[in-house]
Amino acid sequence: MELKNLTFHYICNSIYNVKRQILQTEQKALEINLNAKIYGTFAEIGAGQEVARNFFQVGAAAGTIAKTMSAYDKDFSDAIYGGEESKRYVCESRLYKMLDHEYNLMEERLMQKKSDTRFFVFADTVAAINYTKTIKGNGWLGIRFQKKAGGPPNDLVIHAKMKDNDNRLQQEAIGVLGVNMLYACFFYCDDLEDFVESLMDGVRDRIEVDMMRLNGPDFDHIDNRLLSLYLVKHGLTEVSMFDENGRGKHASEFLYKKDLMVVRGHYQPPTRVTLDVFKSSFEQFVNEKEVEEENARLVTEMTLNYLRVDGTIDEEDFLSRAKCLGALGMTCIISDCKNHENLINYLNDYKIKKLGLVIGVRELKEIIEDKYENNQDGRILVAFGELFNKNINVYVYPALMEDNTLMKAKNMMVPDGIHFLYKHLIDSDQIMEVENYSQQNLGIFPYQVLEKIQKGEEGWESALPEKLVNLIKEESLFSYKNKNSKLEV
Repeated sequence: MELKNLTFHYICNSIYNVKRQILQTEQKALEINLNAKIYGTFAEIGAGQEVARNFFQVGAAAGTIAKTMSAYDKDFSDAIYGGEESKRYVCESRLYKMLDHEYNLMEERLMQKKSDTRFFVFADTVAAINYTKTIKGNGWLGIRFQKKAGGPPNDLVIHAKMKDNDNRLQQEAIGVLGVNMLYACFFYCDDLEDFVESLMDGVRDRIEVDMMRLNGPDFDHIDNRLLSLYLVKHGLTEVSMFDENGRGKHASEFLYKKDLMVVRGHYQPPTRVTLDVFKSSFEQFVNEKEVEEENARLVTEMTLNYLRVDGTIDEEDFLSRAKCLGALGMTCIISDCKNHENLINYLNDYKIKKLGLVIGVRELKEIIEDKYENNQDGRILVAFGELFNKNINVYVYPALMEDNTLMKAKNMMVPDGIHFLYKHLIDSDQIMEVENYSQQNLGIFPYQVLEKIQKGEEGWESALPEKLVNLIKEESLFSYKNKNSKLEV
């Protein structure tokens, strides 16, 4: 390996604390080719046969590749895999149709003849950047594979966004990503963090993986919510999502051209106040004249900052929060967006029609003061304009202060130098107070509830909806201690 490549890999290992050895794409492809027990098909739509090309170029591909194919013509592709109601070909449903069709052929034609072999099908449907730059480049990639010969198939599915500003470079990056995926499926299945991190080998900063799903009989023990967390934690993306069942979900499949409200919070745990925030703010949102109720969606958001305690993330604590949100029927965003602007930029790709952000009044005060303190160079209007624009409304939920006074958006104190700008944002309804909230719940403080749960004290149950009380007790979430349980001597 050349010195510059060694230096590059050393730096990457140091920055992202990668303990495993990072292999080059050629090494991975050749190792798979030389393994006589790995055999399969490549089916690629769009961006060329870039993944298969890597296996052909290193040699010994006859030991790995049963077939490669690509159907560029849409009518021809439909004749093989069936049509798409949405008329979109770079989509999740298309990928699954490709995996189903090609794996069925593998089983039908080769299962008896190669019974001691681990089969796979790699499929992707990709749109690389076009000449006019109107398409940025993204794709769905998946592998159906056997962990052991004769075993049941499992699925790895991801969504990727390409960052290179050149069509050829994007195709090249997809080729590397595909090799990384296949290698991970056969060599990193026993360490999920290595599995996720390895997807970026050779393409970090060129590819963003913002959705990942690993399902199948060999992975029933895996909680896919952890995969969403790892994607963000290890810098594969700033934003990842999962639904109420913990299944990885992508914005393009359910948020495209929707009206969206995002509620950022700690959710440690979600309390009756949390439910009131959801109910009162969303009702207000759908009553806005620009919002269509049937087109409106509500999602929750947890940031890495909110999950870190003393610089580390407790996975059990994360899963406790996530399971409670799932029990409430919520789709959840995991983000590394320290400010809302980064999340807004991410969502812009999906043409969100109207965006509502729900912020606690304490958090709003911190945001206002931070923007004021850090933009004394004349950029204050620009800084506020990034967050407050005509397609975004910020809904502010009030808080009960220690002296029992109620702090709301309109009586919140702001620095003198920004008073008139803040008043303008209030008067123009870009900052709006949440109405019809339940004041009787404002005396519930989640940190006090959490402390009681962990100490096994009484009285916390009344602060939570009954379904969460039962869930916390049944699954010992948030390190729940049953005061009636005794240690055996």
